[in-house]
Amino acid sequence: MKSIQKQLEKYADLAVHVGINLKEGEGLIVGCNTHGLLLAREIVKRAYAAGAKHVELMFNDDAMTLAKYENGKPFVFENFPDWKVKALTDMYESNYHHLFISAPNPELLKDVDGNLIAKDQKTASSAMAPAMKYRMTGQTKWSIVAVPSPEWARLAFPELDEAEAVEALWNKIFEATRVDREDPVEAWKTHDNTLKKYKQFLNEKQFEKLVLKAPGTDLEVYLADAHYWMGGSKESLAGDDFVANIPTEEVFTTPHKFKVNGTLKATKPLSLNGKIVDGFGFEFKEGKVVDFYAERGYDVLEKLMENDEGARYLGEVALVQDDSPISNTGILFNNTLFDENASVHFALGRAYSYAMQNGSNLSQEELEARGANYSLIHVDFMVGGPEMMITAHAKDGTETKLFEKGNWTF
Repeated sequence: MKSIQKQLEKYADLAVHVGINLKEGEGLIVGCNTHGLLLAREIVKRAYAAGAKHVELMFNDDAMTLAKYENGKPFVFENFPDWKVKALTDMYESNYHHLFISAPNPELLKDVDGNLIAKDQKTASSAMAPAMKYRMTGQTKWSIVAVPSPEWARLAFPELDEAEAVEALWNKIFEATRVDREDPVEAWKTHDNTLKKYKQFLNEKQFEKLVLKAPGTDLEVYLADAHYWMGGSKESLAGDDFVANIPTEEVFTTPHKFKVNGTLKATKPLSLNGKIVDGFGFEFKEGKVVDFYAERGYDVLEKLMENDEGARYLGEVALVQDDSPISNTGILFNNTLFDENASVHFALGRAYSYAMQNGSNLSQEELEARGANYSLIHVDFMVGGPEMMITAHAKDGTETKLFEKGNWTF
């Protein structure tokens, strides 16, 4: 690990000063498991140096998570601790912000009954909805960064032994997040400005709909009324920029819940609730998934869309060109945080209120009246690649080609 210490320090700088953009007097919550501790320690040093009033560690553990599913009584999955929701909302109200260090095991729950996972996820999502509102509106700054777990590394590099696979994945993470640059923070400022260029263009045009075409994909997507394109850093309600996902290569907005028609074919596997879904796609009619298929993990998708009424509708469309640092690593990360930023993608479920004009100040009813979907879930899946063509249509009928052969045309 000595060989990556300097990179870890730069990664921590990036998480604190770009991801969260922590200000003096603010609090920070850091969530991680054992694999994230090395990075978490560097983050805590930098958070206090930046003036954090307190840093709270929220610890999780894969073995304990699995033990819950293997040994928990049925009532365990029907209840969620009220104190846990209250603690989080109290911290958010007290000007705490949330940094998640993800070290996933993509197949942790592969042998667990899917019905049990679905029930647990629905219970947790319902209970946590009041806390989620703080992040969805931008009142709370939040960011996700990732570190290798042995299981994730072996899945990404099956030809290597464990130690070599972990080292290789570290290097790919540093490459994808620009930590391998001399000054990652400055590199991110430049990258952020590029994403803002696309964002500004799309917001000025206010296109009515997008048409996407690729093998297995032929989709017409109308955008929500008064939609707003987001890209790169977001602005909190306090006016501070933060980057929710590191890495991020996307500009995204809100599709109209009831105005999506056609087919979508996924181009990368999806790791969801400890299981892998692959070879899948959807058919939409008037916004709703009316049919879907999967070569692997069909039951996972089926249970996902049984969460609530909004789970069968789209809440996000994101444009990501094929020529990006993540795509150019040449590997499949088998992790949505990375793979979604190597590919045009959509999300089933809830729309982000800040991806609507003045959305953070609107009620849920007002957002839905504009066409924004509401759900307890928000699950991204990837559909882009080198053959993706995207055409934008204005309300007067004029067309603008946005993507050709997987990349921006300008």
